[in-house]
Amino acid sequence: MDQHQSDGGTLAEAFEQERGRLVAVAHRMLGSRADAEDAVQEAWLRLARQDADAIDNLAGWLTTVVGRICIDTLRTRRTHPESGAEDLPELVVTEDDDDPAEDAALADSVGLALLVVLDTLRPDERLAFVLHDMFAVPFEEIGRVLDKSTDATKMLASRARRKVQGTPQPSDRRRQRAVVDAFLAASRAGDFEALLRVLDPDVVWTTHTAHGTTVRLGATELARQAVRGKDARLTGRRVLVNGEPGIMTWGPTGTPLGLMACTVVEDRIVEVTSVVDPRVLATVDLPPQVA
Repeated sequence: MDQHQSDGGTLAEAFEQERGRLVAVAHRMLGSRADAEDAVQEAWLRLARQDADAIDNLAGWLTTVVGRICIDTLRTRRTHPESGAEDLPELVVTEDDDDPAEDAALADSVGLALLVVLDTLRPDERLAFVLHDMFAVPFEEIGRVLDKSTDATKMLASRARRKVQGTPQPSDRRRQRAVVDAFLAASRAGDFEALLRVLDPDVVWTTHTAHGTTVRLGATELARQAVRGKDARLTGRRVLVNGEPGIMTWGPTGTPLGLMACTVVEDRIVEVTSVVDPRVLATVDLPPQVA
């Protein structure tokens, strides 16, 4: 124990070198930055109680511990789901200033569309997919985290991959911004035809309201709703929603009314997730109405 204490500083330094990767893994597993930080902190507490000399591969040991903490958290969520919009991952809304430095910082963010799909996976599928496809962890190591054979782990990842493959792959951020700006401009002008030009004909529009969730297909209804916003004297600005361009709208009195997360593929908006539930919006740290 004395040796472990004397090496405490070195152990803490080694852990800090792994922290960023561990938080990224946990964020993709849990869909919440705060929950990810909690999982990694729990891993540190467990590490501090270990004999560090008995750990041959610290990175692998920490990945195993964080993975198992995340699995337990996801299983608990399924057994005791939270009330409210539990079908929505954590929403992180920030300014979008078209800053290259900011783009670099956001390169590791997780888009809302992908988080929604990841939430449909079983906990073991999610872990296999996240660790292998996003972090290149070998299946043999993932199998040890899950207490499964390598072949069984490969099957889990394969099933998860088939579910995730339908998630649209966004365009580069500059092109995304241009399309979202065009949508905003057309909405402000009430230009129905211009709205149709930036919306994919088969756009999927999911709306989370205080009464539940609705899903609509096709550009026409979304374009009509955007045109109605002009008559209602709504104001909107581009923001980042979980690292991807979206739109925040306010009413005439400055009350936040809605948040749109947009997935842009090949210069068209192919998927929109709208949040108009005041209870959900009240829990999100929103940027000001005027930049």
